[in-house]
Amino acid sequence: MKYKVDYVRIRENYITLNGWVVGKKPTSQPSFHVYNSKMESVEFKYVKTRRDDVSQTYFGKVYDEDYGFDIKFDYKRGDDYYLEIAIDKQKKRIKYNEELIYKRSSVAYKRMEKLKDLCNMETVRVAMNFMKKNGLRALIRKSKSKIQGMDNDYEYAEWYEKTKPTKEELNAQRDVKFDYSPLFSIVVPLYATPDNFLGELLDSILNQTYQNFEVCLADGSEGGKDKEEFIKKYIEEKSAQNKIKYKKLGKNMGIAGNTNEALKMATGDYIVLVDHDDVITQNALYEYAKAINETKCDCMYSDEDKLDMDGGSLFDPHFKPDFNIDMLESVNYICHLFVVKKELVDIAGMFDAAYDGAQDYDFIFRVSENAKKIVHIPKVLYHWRCHMNSTASNPQSKLYAFEAGARAIKAHIERMGNSLPVEKIEKGVDYGIYHKYFIMKEQPLLSIIIPNKDHSDDLDLAIRSIVTKSTYKNIEFIVVENNSTEKKTFDYYEKIQKEFDNVKVVFWEREFNYSLINNFGVGYASGEYLFFLNNDIEMINPTSIEEMMWYAFRKDVGIVGARLLYNDDTIQHAGVVVGFGGVAGHTFIGLSDVENSYFHRALTLQDYSAVTAAALITKKSVFNEVGGFSEELAVAFNDIDFCMKVRSKDYLVVYNPYALFYHYESKSRGLEDSPEKIERFNRETAIFMKRWPKILAEGDPYYNPNLTLRKSNFALRDLLHEKIGEPFIDEKIKKYL
Repeated sequence: MKYKVDYVRIRENYITLNGWVVGKKPTSQPSFHVYNSKMESVEFKYVKTRRDDVSQTYFGKVYDEDYGFDIKFDYKRGDDYYLEIAIDKQKKRIKYNEELIYKRSSVAYKRMEKLKDLCNMETVRVAMNFMKKNGLRALIRKSKSKIQGMDNDYEYAEWYEKTKPTKEELNAQRDVKFDYSPLFSIVVPLYATPDNFLGELLDSILNQTYQNFEVCLADGSEGGKDKEEFIKKYIEEKSAQNKIKYKKLGKNMGIAGNTNEALKMATGDYIVLVDHDDVITQNALYEYAKAINETKCDCMYSDEDKLDMDGGSLFDPHFKPDFNIDMLESVNYICHLFVVKKELVDIAGMFDAAYDGAQDYDFIFRVSENAKKIVHIPKVLYHWRCHMNSTASNPQSKLYAFEAGARAIKAHIERMGNSLPVEKIEKGVDYGIYHKYFIMKEQPLLSIIIPNKDHSDDLDLAIRSIVTKSTYKNIEFIVVENNSTEKKTFDYYEKIQKEFDNVKVVFWEREFNYSLINNFGVGYASGEYLFFLNNDIEMINPTSIEEMMWYAFRKDVGIVGARLLYNDDTIQHAGVVVGFGGVAGHTFIGLSDVENSYFHRALTLQDYSAVTAAALITKKSVFNEVGGFSEELAVAFNDIDFCMKVRSKDYLVVYNPYALFYHYESKSRGLEDSPEKIERFNRETAIFMKRWPKILAEGDPYYNPNLTLRKSNFALRDLLHEKIGEPFIDEKIKKYL
């Protein structure tokens, strides 16, 4: 038996445990029991969860089994409890009490556990097997990624305390007079809300540094559980008669219905959507009033984190990108705190009960479709209370919500009318993340352009993997020969063109220049769409090209990129953030393909500022519109520059993780290891930085300024060494600027 309890938390009057367990065989099934200090059985709730990373680690592949568990049970403070795990006739019993739980939640304990994980014999066995299969360099790369993941300077609670507004800043906000002071209507549907949670929410609202608001409470509680007496007493104690409106509905009208009743009470300029058991920060409404005055926006959202049931601990911050329509069509990443102009609600309509469980998702789609300006405030302004039956903690507990979400996505796409028809929408990497499939009745000709120099074996693998695997068949290959010297290469060219009539070899006879070579290849392309491909690429997913073409078809999309893996199944490319390492870099590089990335972003279809041209599809018309690749960037950042030029024409750059390839990384050209190559790289880096200074100074809109630019794993910003608005510039580059 192998097991681990990843985290334990006390929630008001119960304990939640999350972890995993495996037996001798992939199909071994565990059983669980909970006992008190008298060894009497304690009732508990148990939900199975996916843990593909565990399956990959212990069985070498992903099985369709649930190795994870979420367990919840009631507890009395001061008592001891035991979790018993049984599998394959083995049993383990783990003790829990408050002292042990708080000890195990400390930063020091967590770091020690991570070190133990790296040093135990199971880890050594897995590492040795990995090295035998993939080699020492691959093991070093993966181990480096693991260790870097441990090297965070802050736990979030500590980081938040250092970055939240000071008392002086909050007091200064109270004295600010805006040119326009919108009235915010804070809309809150109630249903059997615990008094302490509702009290905390109302306290957080009344303590706002911006005070032009009203609170609209619609109570759908039944059976005498309404909050009428509590609200009356609260209003009287707080002297909040001019701030709080309360309506007793007498029956539960559902999530949408209760919210609509609260909306009907609203008289404000902007609607603020808040759940009945959550908390907003003191500066929340101030930040929204400030954004409205500065940008004239009509739709806004902020970052958020989670609050434990006792209200004493913050965790799991979600630092979001600016508005990202393809990410929104994949997951409701906007969530809280969502604010929308009342005029937009009047146009889009109120909440629709047909989408109960995902009614906010549907609502966000409808209002954003009509919004003139959508603004993201990159600050945590909302604390989402997390409990076992909440989608914030356990998505499977509200499965119906995700089915409603799929319907909301489909309805939105149909209203927009700029995509191919939706065939189906399935669960992505997790519940709440959606994988869309489209119907493409015709396959336009796709020209695949591959530069090559003396790597005929790699080139043959690239071509054959597509020819033999791809479900997309209307393709032609333009191989751009680039000063090869081996007879074997030219013999291969002759052979492959005879074998496949859709392969053409053209000859580039000047010096190496990636941009010019690809621009040259485009001159021979007959396709309406272009697929720039490195020669060291191998297709994994047979539908990869289809997946990319579904989005390349859209008029608002200029470029589509793919997910690329090293041959050890760690991530080589999952989108590009401008600013990583000072200029630009790949996200989640070196992360195992089965490890969880930040809010699953590595496996979520979304927009980015750039993707790599190692596997990139674009329309020929868009390519010509921006003048192709920039010839002054012969080696460095030419693909990122191309993406930036396309973005400057208001096209989207889409990263599609379901388009999956191996990338054996730059075998053809070699390393930038000579003085001449290093100087050229530095010079071209400076060209890119001078060409795109705004995004480097202001930050990538598809990233978040609260996250680090020094690593690719979306860790928290280093408060000691990273200041917002000050991009890192290597000393070697400065002389070229």
